[in-house]
Amino acid sequence: MRGIGLKIQSFCINHYRSMDKGLLNGIFILLLFGLFLTFAASPGVAERNHYEPYHFIKRQLVFIGPAVFVMMFTAFLSFKFVRRLSGIILLGALIGMVWVLLFGVEVKGASRWMNIGPIGLQPSEFMKPAFAVVCAWLLASGRLIQRFPGYVLSFVLFFIIAGLLFLQPDIGMLLTVIAIFGVQLFLSGIPISVIVFLGGLAASGIVMAYFVFDHVHARINRFLSPEQGEAYQVEKSMETLKNAGWFGKGPGEGVVKYELPDAHTDFILAVSAEEFGFIITAVLVGVFAYIVLRGFWLMRGENNLFCQIAVGGLLTQIAFQAIVNMGSTLNLLPTKGMTLPFISYGGSSLVSIGFAFGAILALTKRHTLSRGLE
Repeated sequence: MRGIGLKIQSFCINHYRSMDKGLLNGIFILLLFGLFLTFAASPGVAERNHYEPYHFIKRQLVFIGPAVFVMMFTAFLSFKFVRRLSGIILLGALIGMVWVLLFGVEVKGASRWMNIGPIGLQPSEFMKPAFAVVCAWLLASGRLIQRFPGYVLSFVLFFIIAGLLFLQPDIGMLLTVIAIFGVQLFLSGIPISVIVFLGGLAASGIVMAYFVFDHVHARINRFLSPEQGEAYQVEKSMETLKNAGWFGKGPGEGVVKYELPDAHTDFILAVSAEEFGFIITAVLVGVFAYIVLRGFWLMRGENNLFCQIAVGGLLTQIAFQAIVNMGSTLNLLPTKGMTLPFISYGGSSLVSIGFAFGAILALTKRHTLSRGLE
């Protein structure tokens, strides 16, 4: 038993040492930011919804442990097992996405949620990082293995997922998947004309959604012509950001969390600005930029095509979600209901982002490999 214990200890130490510490530290700093901001924003939202003050905090704490465990477990895996785990997760997520279309809970005009006992899960959240890894394997295989239809299979997978997301409908998630797929196609060396086609597809999807789905129509109209529609949350967020000051009002002293229904999710950056000020909020934005740029820098030195494409897709997911969430808060983009990774409230988002970060850590570990799939 002692020998087995020493082997496990040696295994863990070796894998931990091979991880990029700058990236790992940045991720844990982001997690700490999320804890502080959840404690700051959630009581006001709980009061508005007639829950006890720590309702959302307790629910978030339930998922933090599993999120960290999933991240570290995935980070310790080899490339091969990251791919296999991603395939299993993607299959489960696709089954869940079909299930929510048939039996899911409708929230704000869309069917995205399934209830497992007292826990609500959003299968599409788990689909995103799993899709990035599986698609990377297909594209790398198509490039490196003769007669393997990797590109064809990746497009088939993409269109299946895009169709399911459009039917829910979840246009924000669809745009995220398009961004991931577009970047991965670019990294795999596919002609730029295909990338342009995907961009046109995304634009066409937005136009179609505008005319087909009432909630999408309303959100875009509110963004383009605020005076013609109710845009209370955006206006309140902008007012809060303007009056935040360098150091804010102090932890717990803000009032916007009592006035915004989505203060703990879509507009958590406004809570950060009001209570902690511009400097701390700018540091938070800087941590996101550091993680993404650090990840791409590590990817540049990678000699494994699968790792390059997978890490590029996962970082695109993180960056895209952060940009959309922050852009919505600043009224630069229509409000979309997209979480700020590791910051916004949400169990499904927290665990799925934990898997995404774990996969990034696993695929950027120091190693000596030939340019291939393993």
